[in-house]
Amino acid sequence: MSTMTLDAVSTTRSSAYRKTAWRLMPFLMLCYLCAYLDRVNVGFAKLQMMNDLGLSDTVYGLGAGLFFIGYFLCEVPSNLLLHRIGARIWIARIMITWGILSALFAFVETAWQFYLLRFLLGMAEAGLAPGILLYLTYWFPTYRRARLTVLWFVAIPLSGMFGGPLSGWIMAHFAGLHGWSGWQWMFVLEAIPTVLVGVWVLSYLKDRVEDATWLDDEEKQLVQRELAEDNQQKTEHASVRAFVSDRRLWLLAGIYFSVVMGQYAITFWLPTLVRNAGVADPVHIGLFTSVPYLCAIVVMLLAGRSSDKHRERRWHVVLPMWAGGIGLTLAAIYGHDVGLSILCLSLAAAGVLSASSLFWMLPTSLLGGVSAAAGIAAVNSIANLAGFCSPT
Repeated sequence: MSTMTLDAVSTTRSSAYRKTAWRLMPFLMLCYLCAYLDRVNVGFAKLQMMNDLGLSDTVYGLGAGLFFIGYFLCEVPSNLLLHRIGARIWIARIMITWGILSALFAFVETAWQFYLLRFLLGMAEAGLAPGILLYLTYWFPTYRRARLTVLWFVAIPLSGMFGGPLSGWIMAHFAGLHGWSGWQWMFVLEAIPTVLVGVWVLSYLKDRVEDATWLDDEEKQLVQRELAEDNQQKTEHASVRAFVSDRRLWLLAGIYFSVVMGQYAITFWLPTLVRNAGVADPVHIGLFTSVPYLCAIVVMLLAGRSSDKHRERRWHVVLPMWAGGIGLTLAAIYGHDVGLSILCLSLAAAGVLSASSLFWMLPTSLLGGVSAAAGIAAVNSIANLAGFCSPT
């Protein structure tokens, strides 16, 4: 192949993936930001909701954890349906149903209502994260996905960075309006964007490369060819038994379980930890909680760039996991001091969220086809049982 031809192919490749990234990544980040905004806000609701309803921390912990039981039960079926029906319709369904259920928390009066809605919310949201991870494999080969996966995961700290101050502001300024408490307004107002974005998904996303209106025919053919070559290197199990007996899946689930345990310790308890350190005002709590997430964004982007540059995955997961564990341990020791607590939580958030995002390069580089749909969901659902253990 001549130098001119190689240059032309390289130009076409760069153009195709650049246009696809700009088309998909901001929107997928928005979808995931909505998801995590709905997870962050329950931590802020706790500051008022439990007292208003006369509920204990034990009730809150169990309710927060029940989300993940529903999530666990529906994760694999949801991802298999996405693979069969298509991402556009299924992601829209997920977002619209969980947005409606999230708004219904404004009407909770008893512990059992809180438990039921948390369980149903987990069922509704099941499949979003593994579904988007699977969706990325339809558009980008393995060697291009680390930075893009990290970029998508940046929605998690963004939701904490902006969601914290927003939730605190809503709770402080809407309290008493039309007889509602601040936490009730927070649930309703933060659910509306989720439903609207879910409707938008129907017209924005495309299920297949051949449907991409932003690519020309030459670019489509190049992307399809590279994806086919990439999939040839992956495992697709011939049976359910072969799938279940693949020890790599269980090892990956165990690794991710430990990462998710730390992730949800931060998500659910960060506002409470800041308040216990001596910060009382909800707006100030929101501002303080944004600092660890800002640090996490910077470290995540640097780690993703480094992983793609060196084409190395394992140590880019292991080292952040160690940093996250150290940060969480020190945060427990120095929880009485606001400055030290925020510093330790920043280390924890940066480590845990970097490990969480880069981890997904491991299963998505090993599995293909239906095995990828089921495997990604299985690893994520098993690991997210840590979300039940962590808050409880």
